[in-house]
Amino acid sequence: MDHHIQQQPHHYDGGENDYMQQEDDWDRDMLLDPAWEKQQRKTFTAWCNSHLRKAGTQIENIEEDFRDGLKLMLLLEVISGERLAKPERGKMRVHKISNVNKALDFIASKGVKLVSIGAEETSAKEGLLLWCQRKTAPYKNVNIQNFHISWKDGLGFCALIHRHRPELIDYGKLRKDDPMTNLNTAFDVAEKYLDIPKMLDAEDIVGTARPDEKAIMTYVSSFYHAFSGAQKAETAANRICKVLAVNQENEQLMEDYEKLASDLLEWIRRTIPWLENRVPENTMQAMQQKLEDFRDYRRLHKPPKVQEKCQLEINFNTLQTKLRLSNRPAFMPSEGKMVSDISNAWGSLEGAEKGYEEWLLNEIRRLERLDHLAEKFRQKAAIHEAWTDGKEEMLQQKDYETASLSDIKALLKKHEAFESDLAAHQDRVEQIAAIAQELNELEYYDSPSVNARCQRICDQWDSLGVLTQKRSEALQRTEKLLETIDQLYLEFAKRAAPFNNWMEGAMEDLQDTFIVHTIEEIQGLSTAHEQFKATLPEADKERQAILGIHNEIAKIVQTYHVNMAGTNPYTTINSQEINAKWDKVRQLVPQRDQALIEEHARQQNNERLRRQFANQANVIGPWIQTKMQEIGRISIEMHGTLEDQLTHLRQYEKSIVNYKPKIDQLEGDHQLIQEALIFDNKHTNYTMEHIRVGWEQLLTTIARTINEIENQILTRDAKGISQDQMNEFRASFNHFDRKKTGMMDAEDFRACLISMGYNMGEAEFSRIMSIVDPNRLGVVTFQAFIDFMSRETADTDTADQVMASFKVLAGDKNYILVDELRRELPPDQAEYCIARMTPYTGPDAVPGALDYMSFSTALYGESDL
Repeated sequence: MDHHIQQQPHHYDGGENDYMQQEDDWDRDMLLDPAWEKQQRKTFTAWCNSHLRKAGTQIENIEEDFRDGLKLMLLLEVISGERLAKPERGKMRVHKISNVNKALDFIASKGVKLVSIGAEETSAKEGLLLWCQRKTAPYKNVNIQNFHISWKDGLGFCALIHRHRPELIDYGKLRKDDPMTNLNTAFDVAEKYLDIPKMLDAEDIVGTARPDEKAIMTYVSSFYHAFSGAQKAETAANRICKVLAVNQENEQLMEDYEKLASDLLEWIRRTIPWLENRVPENTMQAMQQKLEDFRDYRRLHKPPKVQEKCQLEINFNTLQTKLRLSNRPAFMPSEGKMVSDISNAWGSLEGAEKGYEEWLLNEIRRLERLDHLAEKFRQKAAIHEAWTDGKEEMLQQKDYETASLSDIKALLKKHEAFESDLAAHQDRVEQIAAIAQELNELEYYDSPSVNARCQRICDQWDSLGVLTQKRSEALQRTEKLLETIDQLYLEFAKRAAPFNNWMEGAMEDLQDTFIVHTIEEIQGLSTAHEQFKATLPEADKERQAILGIHNEIAKIVQTYHVNMAGTNPYTTINSQEINAKWDKVRQLVPQRDQALIEEHARQQNNERLRRQFANQANVIGPWIQTKMQEIGRISIEMHGTLEDQLTHLRQYEKSIVNYKPKIDQLEGDHQLIQEALIFDNKHTNYTMEHIRVGWEQLLTTIARTINEIENQILTRDAKGISQDQMNEFRASFNHFDRKKTGMMDAEDFRACLISMGYNMGEAEFSRIMSIVDPNRLGVVTFQAFIDFMSRETADTDTADQVMASFKVLAGDKNYILVDELRRELPPDQAEYCIARMTPYTGPDAVPGALDYMSFSTALYGESDL
């Protein structure tokens, strides 16, 4: 071709054909340009020297320095990493040709065509271009479309360096309109810090309309190879960071589990002795405080612990799922802190709790009974002691020795009346002794003083009996000396004494305290009181008759001037005392009426409280049972994606939690019932304890069901299970869950596997059962089922992969150094490795070498990491 032929100008319209034509014109112009050949030599020489200096040499002139073939063979050995045939060392032309042929033969043996622009070269070019575009995509004013004009402004070279080593270039200060500065900055930095020789000058690129494509490609490929090692190290570091992050997260979960388990067990250990303490208090107030403390425990202290126990089980299941999904060994808690240990300790707690409230209520009933009996004892004892006051002195008098015949008669009749009165008091003494005996049997705290008082009464009673007998005998001996006695006084005394005892008994009964727990009991007392009031007219007639006798005596004494000193010799009872006691009885009757009315109102209020509690409990109890059944049905018949199911269950859980105010309201009604000392309720079979246990089971069940779905999502995402596969697993599981319990028994599981295409013998089935049912319970849960179905397809990191990643960071060494870890990994994960890696002891060890192989193995095996 004649270099002086003028080319006809071509007009470009911007289309694809015009662009191709422009490319051809540029290529033709370069071939005709002597500067292009010089640039090619310069670029190739720099490229060769970038490899030859590894062997301690270089070239200056391609034709001269490669002529004998020696440095050409050395260049091929450096590039390939292989040894070529031994070169000829002679100076003759034949020796030089032989060496060049050896080099060309070696190139041909590697499948390299010396003159070709085939598909392989084009593919390599496209791959390099794609790498450049991907790396420079985030940078403003950089648009790499080729290996010539896209690089003229120098921003492409600077972007490649900044993308991989941002500390070397302040990219924000570069300007697109200053290509010389950009190019010189990139080439100087590459030569100084990246060990990339300067293959082109900035003027070589800026000074031409279209820089040489091959020169640019050669230069860019040097950047690619320089950064490919960093990319490989980054990939390895990312893998290690991912594995370490999983381990650190799992370790935190283990520590959280251990702490939560320790705290819960410590709370149970401290609470059980308190619940097992059955030492009663001596007063109602103290026992009611115990009941209040227990109510606070059930309402305030225990519910959070129930949630902690549930959360502990959920955390344990989640942790085991994460360990299984990341190919880690199962977590074994510290001795005594297994989930089963927590459950056993919780069982002991509930065993201690069982019956504690019933014991408290029984003790309160007992103390209430004791207080009633003690008050009754004090009232009867006081009345009896008042009656016996002065009786011993009276019985020991010797008045009959100087008395007249009429006086003796009076003394004898008086003594007979006293004996009648004494006999009437026998029943009262027996009642006092019986009450004291019952107080002893019920272990009344003040029994010693009660027994002492009762003993004094009994001893005095025995003494009165003896003294009465002696005085009776003395009077009977004297009676023979007496002749007459005023029969009217005697009649008065005989009728007045029983009536007086009746009034005293009536007053005692009207003032007697009573304790009832039902309307029926108060109605019984009211009926008895009405019956008593019905006897008052007849009693009044008897009173009028006795007063008539007294009036008749007074009339006779006045009429016949009898010297009786105005007193009845046979009794100390007089008409004024009878009238006063009768008035007292009439006064006590309306008071008793009012007390019965008030108690009747209290029992009606108690009945209202019973019905109020029963009306709520009879709704809440079945509601809880219905929700438990619905949860069981939902967990079996769930449809849609797992996220839809999770959303539905959380909404369902929220609706359950929103029911809590009704439980609290029922707790308030229950507290009112207990404060009113109501111990039974015939209107409902539900107790507050039934409701509490049911509510806690309901919250625990919905939380566990949600956790199962969350673990299924973890399994699905970690093992790449599609929603269709998950639906298929669920459909198969539900079909063979014949009892609809959320679990398959062994035979149903075998049938399920057969239906899914598994052909297995007994030994293989036993092996599978040991995987899905490690505790040998004879059942398979849905979580265990999907774990098994997805186990073989899991794509998880392995110890070998982690070791290979560390080997990349270590530069293919069998050990790694602290500086390398800190350079390649984030600070916290680098320090994590440094703290746990053991020193490397291999034959190639250097000071500070760490063993990353044993560390990687430990990540996937039993260890203390």
